[in-house]
Amino acid sequence: MRGLTMSFTDKAKNKAEELAGKAKQRVGDATDNERLVAEGRAQETEAQAKQAGEHVKDAGKDVRDAFS
Repeated sequence: MRGLTMSFTDKAKNKAEELAGKAKQRVGDATDNERLVAEGRAQETEAQAKQAGEHVKDAGKDVRDAFS
């Protein structure tokens, strides 16, 4: 059960990071701040990569469970 909770928490944190990155991009666009836009893109991309990793872990667990 603990693994499931950690996974959910990680997913929630990653989604929050993605949304924060998008917000930075919007603020940067609105204020013509290219540095903030770039930071937002980087933050969003990093969060999406982490989310992809979570999906891979979930798929691995599903495969493992299918053979158990």
